[in-house]
Amino acid sequence: MMSLTLIQLRHFVVLADHGSFVRASEALFLTQPALSRSIRALEDELGGALFDRLGRRISLTPFGQEILRRARRLISDAEDLKAAGKALHAGLIGKLRIGLSSAPGVLFSTMLMQHMAEHHPRLQLHISRGNTLVMLSELQEQRLDAAIVDIRSMMPSANLQLEQIFDLGAGFLARPAHPLVREGGAVTLAQMKAYPIASTPLSEEVARMLVADYGPEANPDNLITLRCDETSHILDLARRTDAIVLTVKAVAGELVTLDIEPRLRATARFGLVTLAGRHEAPALQPVRELLATWAVQLA
Repeated sequence: MMSLTLIQLRHFVVLADHGSFVRASEALFLTQPALSRSIRALEDELGGALFDRLGRRISLTPFGQEILRRARRLISDAEDLKAAGKALHAGLIGKLRIGLSSAPGVLFSTMLMQHMAEHHPRLQLHISRGNTLVMLSELQEQRLDAAIVDIRSMMPSANLQLEQIFDLGAGFLARPAHPLVREGGAVTLAQMKAYPIASTPLSEEVARMLVADYGPEANPDNLITLRCDETSHILDLARRTDAIVLTVKAVAGELVTLDIEPRLRATARFGLVTLAGRHEAPALQPVRELLATWAVQLA
């Protein structure tokens, strides 16, 4: 048994609007016999006559008038659904959930929200902030669509897909009025250790670099006196006090990078992480393109 289709409903609506099989056939680029068959099949499916046929003239039956109202609504809903599907595929609407670890949160949160507000105002963007392990856990539990995190803190995992890796230089930063900045010239680790040193949790790889360059006293367990998961908080601390922060230079703002000898080799390494094998949110592609541009600018 044939089921009614949107094509049949469109044929019916056009015929009702034109009031003539001749004019409706021309508008639909159909032969009159083909249009007649489509209308008869629709009437059979719906169980009632849609038109009274009086010679060459036709008029809607009371049943047809009620069906016409509903057919218009169905066709409109179908067109809206098609448009929504195209917009979703293009990343123009829908929902995107992005996780940002500490430094990426400082670097990208506002930039990402501003871009979406200006270019994709109908897209729902949800940004979550937290340390790398928390963001990856949220991603694996499918509460996030992607995360931009410090990949040196990642544990190997078969279900995580990593891409768009980029490095940003790190440094020891202090406010312009800091005594070591006012003195000018290179500073030593011993001079810096006279002040509180703050940092977000450091990876083992960065810890090894610090010890290799500056000796056992640079072990983060001994060097870092103030730890916080949120980069923005340690930056505020450096702006308000003589604390020195070890973090990504790109987030420094008005802070000054101390000239330490030998020069700090450590960098922060970030990447975009998604869940392997999962269909990604269409809106993630614009984020991927933006991240590539921003990473080059920041570097």
